[in-house]
Amino acid sequence: MLTFTKHQPTITKLAYTTEGNPLITRYLMPRRIVAEQGAEDASLLLQEFARQAAVGFVRKRCVLHSGGYVLLDFGAEFQGGIMITVAGNASGAALRVVFGESVSEALSDIDGDQGATNDHAIRDGVHPLPNTGLTHFRVGMTGFRFVRIEAVGGDVALEGIQGAFDYREIPYVGWFECSDERLNEIWNVAAYTVHLNMQEYLWDGIKRDRLVWIGDSNPEINTICAVFGSNDVVPRSLNFLRDCTRPTEWMNTIPSYSMWWIVDHWDWYLQNGDRDYLASQKSYLMALTEHILSQVNEDGTNRIGASFVDWSSNNTPYMKAGQGAVFVLCLRAAAKILTVLGEDEMAARCTDAAERVRKQVYDYAGNKQVAALVALADIVPAKQIDEQVLSVGGAKGFSTFLGYYGLLAKAKAGNVEGAIDLIRTYWGGMLDLGATTFWEDFDIDWLENAGRIDEIVPEGKVDVHAAYGKFCYTHLRHSLCHGWASGPAPFMSRYLLGVEVLEPGCRTVAVQPNLCGMSYLKGCYPTPMGVLEIEARMEKDGMQVKIGAPEGVRVLTDEAEIQKWKEQ
Repeated sequence: MLTFTKHQPTITKLAYTTEGNPLITRYLMPRRIVAEQGAEDASLLLQEFARQAAVGFVRKRCVLHSGGYVLLDFGAEFQGGIMITVAGNASGAALRVVFGESVSEALSDIDGDQGATNDHAIRDGVHPLPNTGLTHFRVGMTGFRFVRIEAVGGDVALEGIQGAFDYREIPYVGWFECSDERLNEIWNVAAYTVHLNMQEYLWDGIKRDRLVWIGDSNPEINTICAVFGSNDVVPRSLNFLRDCTRPTEWMNTIPSYSMWWIVDHWDWYLQNGDRDYLASQKSYLMALTEHILSQVNEDGTNRIGASFVDWSSNNTPYMKAGQGAVFVLCLRAAAKILTVLGEDEMAARCTDAAERVRKQVYDYAGNKQVAALVALADIVPAKQIDEQVLSVGGAKGFSTFLGYYGLLAKAKAGNVEGAIDLIRTYWGGMLDLGATTFWEDFDIDWLENAGRIDEIVPEGKVDVHAAYGKFCYTHLRHSLCHGWASGPAPFMSRYLLGVEVLEPGCRTVAVQPNLCGMSYLKGCYPTPMGVLEIEARMEKDGMQVKIGAPEGVRVLTDEAEIQKWKEQ
């Protein structure tokens, strides 16, 4: 996550409040100048200032001559804008401000052929200035790390520039640390990526897709459970989609997204145990479940056919297998929820329908994401899926979204070490390119001859942001901060720290740490009763484990006892 040094201002102001955590603004100084042209004393923009222009000579200012620019780096991606204090300007002068998640994007033009857009957020615009200057104003509401400030139509003297970082002030209750620094960084970046998207609602991305795509939110919700515990942004987002979608229609117009809405509710209830909230969804849940059941034929086929599951399988022969797997996961979650709510008859119908769907095996072998879902739905044994599909070619063919389920499927197959190696290679590959948040998509082949996103791409190197991407996220339109890419954080909390919630509200949990060859690991897992603390170290006589559980949380560590609990 973004760190704040003593050299950065800590002034905050209330932006607006939500039920639990206020949205605030923190002002950040730029860390470095990436490039400049036609600028005098640009280095002054790296010095702290009072965020107030002064009449008369106080100090030298950075002067941008007409057509000149300065490209600033704030050190990490964040959500917000910039505060610009102008000391003076020529009559008719304006400032063009271009935000970028990469250096390449900040140097781009909207009319170029590399996919730069103002979709969802205005990241490139010209802003007029008053004739007398001496003004202080905010520009932007987007996700960025870099910003290009360019003088248009005359010279402009800048008193200073600061980033205006809008975020919810939420404590990181859960945390993870081990002897592998690469895994530590990946866990932290995954948690931070979701934190940035926890605005008034739970967004997909902070530059583009600043929307509630409920089918994309399941990895984010699981990350929130592992890092923050309970947070009102989740029920607010679930309720938002409920309130704007009839139960006989599909959320976000996609059938699988309404199904994920049900899975989200079970995952959230298992973590937090809020039965009253679950009960408040009962009438809608039952109507939606009835609609989903009506799509299942007697033989286990469905009336929806092949519809969107994720981009990597879209319009491919594997969509049908993915859709069937999501049906199973949804109907199983619905059965559990309905049992909690005392609707045993409908719960039994869901269980029966899930079993009928599960017996239908469609082509999955050409897509790792779909294959993972097929394994998690028990349509094909996870070990078979891992050996024949997931482990073939290493990280090739993985996506950031459903890659989370690839990790879960590998763990289900008993291959946790293989999943951890995949995390190091695949998610770590984004870090190797300069990422400070995880991306909407990533292909391991992009690493070949790649320039970093935090530098002007050297001649002969590939501009990763501008050159790659597909489907709706081509080239510079590609989001480099997407919450669905956060899967390593909940995965490591589950399979390295070893925390598995067995009873809703974390009243009973299994704790079985897995060092996977490391010398130590430690961390915390949030529960409604307090923080569960875990530490495991490899000593001469084997792994030594320390567990500190809050009152009200029953911890099971014996494998036989855990299995007995699961069979109840």
